[in-house]
Amino acid sequence: MPGHGAKRTLFCLIAAASLFSASVSSAQGVYQSAEEFLAGVFSGQVPKPQRLRLNAKLKADLRKILGHQMAVSRLRYWQQDDRTAWILEAIGKTKPITTGLVVKEGKIERLKVLQFRESRGGEIRYPFFTDQFKGLGLDEHGQLNRSIDGISGATLSVRAMKKLARIAILLHEQVMSQEK
Repeated sequence: MPGHGAKRTLFCLIAAASLFSASVSSAQGVYQSAEEFLAGVFSGQVPKPQRLRLNAKLKADLRKILGHQMAVSRLRYWQQDDRTAWILEAIGKTKPITTGLVVKEGKIERLKVLQFRESRGGEIRYPFFTDQFKGLGLDEHGQLNRSIDGISGATLSVRAMKKLARIAILLHEQVMSQEK
């Protein structure tokens, strides 16, 4: 039957479109709340939040990393001894990616994507990607001291995570230098 092949082709196209749209929408989501992240970082004993005032030099350094001015003059963080935790956002392709980062002794201890709003690139939330950041620091030029493997189709999301890692380390160093 000539119509049978056309029906099969149409069915395959509809099925493929359904699978594609399901995979696109599955990248978006809230994976963990900020409160849950912080409770996990600090074993349920979350310290009182503090605020870091962004001076002119720090604002300039952040603008250089982000490519635009931050819209805030203070950033909230949580500190216990020599560990700081930050909830930061950076734009992936067009929407913000909310990320929790923990820094200890100038190195990333933990990076977790808390909320992803883009239609593509959600693979950055998986441990195969985020574990690359553990132990990462900054070199003498303020760049990450190790390369991070990218993810095909998630280039802008990967760049956003690299920027947030640099920012968290920079902010941590600022907090630690103020305590000396």
